[in-house]
Amino acid sequence: MPVISVIVPFHNVEKYIGPCLDSISEQTLSDLEVICVDDGSRDDGYTEVEARQAADPRIRLIRQPNQGVGRARNVGLVQATGRYLAFVDGDDTVPREAFKRLVSSLESTGSDLACGNVMRLYRNLLIPSWAHREAFATPVRRTHITRHPLLIRDRMLWNKVYRRTFWDRLGLSFPERMYEDQPVAMAAHVGARSVDVLSKVVYHWRQRDEPGSSITQRRLEPGNLRDRFLSVLQTADLLAREAPKLRHDFDCDTLDIDLTVAVEAAATKGVGPELLDLMVRYLDGVSRESWLSAPFEHRLQVHLLHRRRLAELAEVFEQAREGRLQPRINPSGLLRRRWYGRHPAMPGHLSEVSAELTLTARLVSLEWRDDVLTGVGRAALGRFDAGALRRVRLSAWLAERATGEIIRLSDAESVPAWENAELEEGVTAPEHAFPFDFAFDPAAFTPAQLARRGHWNLYVHLKGHGLKLDAKVAGPRWLPPPVPAPRRRSGVWLVPARSSKGAWGLRLRHAQAVIGECRVDDGDLVFSGRINDLGDGEPVVRLRRKSDGEEMYFPVALAGQDFSARVPLAGIDECVGRESWWEVVLDQGRLIRPLMRRAERQVATVDDRRFLIDRSEDGCLLLAER
Repeated sequence: MPVISVIVPFHNVEKYIGPCLDSISEQTLSDLEVICVDDGSRDDGYTEVEARQAADPRIRLIRQPNQGVGRARNVGLVQATGRYLAFVDGDDTVPREAFKRLVSSLESTGSDLACGNVMRLYRNLLIPSWAHREAFATPVRRTHITRHPLLIRDRMLWNKVYRRTFWDRLGLSFPERMYEDQPVAMAAHVGARSVDVLSKVVYHWRQRDEPGSSITQRRLEPGNLRDRFLSVLQTADLLAREAPKLRHDFDCDTLDIDLTVAVEAAATKGVGPELLDLMVRYLDGVSRESWLSAPFEHRLQVHLLHRRRLAELAEVFEQAREGRLQPRINPSGLLRRRWYGRHPAMPGHLSEVSAELTLTARLVSLEWRDDVLTGVGRAALGRFDAGALRRVRLSAWLAERATGEIIRLSDAESVPAWENAELEEGVTAPEHAFPFDFAFDPAAFTPAQLARRGHWNLYVHLKGHGLKLDAKVAGPRWLPPPVPAPRRRSGVWLVPARSSKGAWGLRLRHAQAVIGECRVDDGDLVFSGRINDLGDGEPVVRLRRKSDGEEMYFPVALAGQDFSARVPLAGIDECVGRESWWEVVLDQGRLIRPLMRRAERQVATVDDRRFLIDRSEDGCLLLAER
């Protein structure tokens, strides 16, 4: 009897099944069996399995007509003989220590189930899985989903090892449809006497980019949605019977994820009456408390879906997508003021937005005027009409990250006004916001503050009508205004900066090298400047991708202390995900972070790839692709 049985269902994943099986065969826990179930593949994936089967007797192959992944898993379960069970999808991979870590934890604690953290695998890049990041941030042994409710989002099957006696005691089996893992994973979490949570990564969940290649990419198809909501209903019924205190957490999660997909499908493609019945049946059981967990804009759309008002839903969905849905907010109460969003389709008991009123602030312009940094911005209460506030007091200040010291910039009354705000790709949307402005003279810095060469963030504060709200001033990197050029004072560079998340501030620093010219020339990024101390080694340009540390190197030409470099943009590794950010530094055995003096921000298109040449948080050259 092997220690663990690994069940691998697969269907049309010829490109991935080999690496999947290789990752299992190379596990440090070698006493395992691998049961591969070919669910009627139309490609030659089974030949990849047969080739590995010939070299590794632990691998077995079962072939069946296409009957779905649930049936394939059940077929594999019948053949499994191990003391523990694990499931791996045929297009994913498993880190080498994964099964050893999970099984060792179960052997140590006696828990019924061990689960671990997950990374998304996109091509050759690993990024944290949004669904697992919070629940697996800290290891916890002998816990339970009722004591660790963040596990409600851990609905997947494959980042776990199950004790076989536990699996059989619960009588677990898979429904023969898509999304078959959710009700089983939740039943295991609820039915376990105790669960081990590992912060170590135990699974690489592939994000495939072939059109229509995954269930996620086909999420709007009627059959996909039907199976999704059958699993949602099955899980909701399980929690109502076995763990009613978890129902609220589950509903909040389902409103956020599954109902977002349902709204998009109903608004853009329409849904049939039977599918609509499933969605309404689920929503009938959602409490008011859970409804109010959703943002007003999404809550309104889900409410219209619940009431089967699909024509109105399509209209509201389009307004929201274009940024035109701007419900007016109104206060109620004196001692305990609450705020409500107003829309003719939204009932009063679902209208409260008190917890949703957060301040957002952006800059419209930022520039040096006679050595004074002047800015104009707008502060909004999310995407609401703030007319009921009439007049508030807005103040702006700089705060040093390390010390918390503050430099006041402005403090004045402000009246909300409508203005078209620029969104992505040149699109604009109306925004009801409070204008503010400020001016900062660098002479306000003390010698001690200059000497610390710290980082100062820009904040605004709104006060009025019972509201007291703070916010960092921020905005998408790809949108105006551009970052002004740095200025020098008392030997210290004052660098206006925007962080990777778009937050504005000032960075004080010295510079070992300065880039004086930067442009795009015939598809190449060309820049030049001067190095203060040449040192001994020959420098090279090093590009480092901020998301995963991937690096690329390019030559540097030297003429005394002057340097120049040329980076072919078409040769940069392709963008991974929505955006890739590359920090550009000089490597001379020591890292030199050259300061970008030029103010211009450029957008260049090379071979249908769009690049942004910008400045990083400390004023270095930054190359982004979107």
